[in-house]
Amino acid sequence: PGAGASPNVRRFFDPNHYRIIIFDQRGSGRSKPSGELEENNTQELINDIETLRNYLGIKKWIIFGGSWGSTLGLLYGQSHPENCMGFILRGIFLFSEDEVNWFLYGMKKIFPEYWEKFSNHVEENESKQLLNKYYNQLNHRNPNIHNSAAAAWCNYESSCSRLLSNNNYNVSLSNIRAEDLAMARIEAHYMIHKGFLKKNQIIKEIHIIRSLPSIIIQGRYDIICPISTALKLSNSLDNSELRIVPNAGHSSMEVGIRNELVKATNEFKKLRN
Repeated sequence: PGAGASPNVRRFFDPNHYRIIIFDQRGSGRSKPSGELEENNTQELINDIETLRNYLGIKKWIIFGGSWGSTLGLLYGQSHPENCMGFILRGIFLFSEDEVNWFLYGMKKIFPEYWEKFSNHVEENESKQLLNKYYNQLNHRNPNIHNSAAAAWCNYESSCSRLLSNNNYNVSLSNIRAEDLAMARIEAHYMIHKGFLKKNQIIKEIHIIRSLPSIIIQGRYDIICPISTALKLSNSLDNSELRIVPNAGHSSMEVGIRNELVKATNEFKKLRN
């Protein structure tokens, strides 16, 4: 939540075949105001997607999303299955309490040095208040406080998102962008509200979309969204294929993930509205 779209996303699709619709969720990317939390919740985002479909006159479409985009794509599909031809999903995240706790605390087992910087920023030790402390700082009126917290949050997530860490990426008070603050603030907002979902909501309602074709692409060494969640989802769907990329982490821009996404969109050309 909070991460805006990029023109690069279009490159996963053959423009000679697809009508490619890319949108920025509330408070993200080109949506205004940047980082806005009011009326920013999962149901509103689902409603926005459906409003967009109606406005553009689309009868049915393929749902494509990664990480939180996989969460939102599945939830949209469960709300409007009649409008979905199928799903291409990456880096599966179902917004369970275990997944959120893994992001906040569990990843320190793999990336202890990055987690130390992340936790030290809000002076968190054993109180298990990491999310609350970040949420408060990210929404503080003082720009130095909320921008500094956003930089620490973004650096932590980015450092853990690839099989081989991108050491050149570093957000600081001197180069932080509005979209960095928006991503950190909105991501913490959704985490603190448990995704605005009921417990295990997606799996409990998976029967609604069980028969729709799905390709699930997952990096073997995805630390942000571990592979066990992708397997759980795939096992819950009747018409899905789980494709594990052996030399990749979480980022859609890693070569193996990128190639599999392009392959999946080419295979889905056979689907007809």
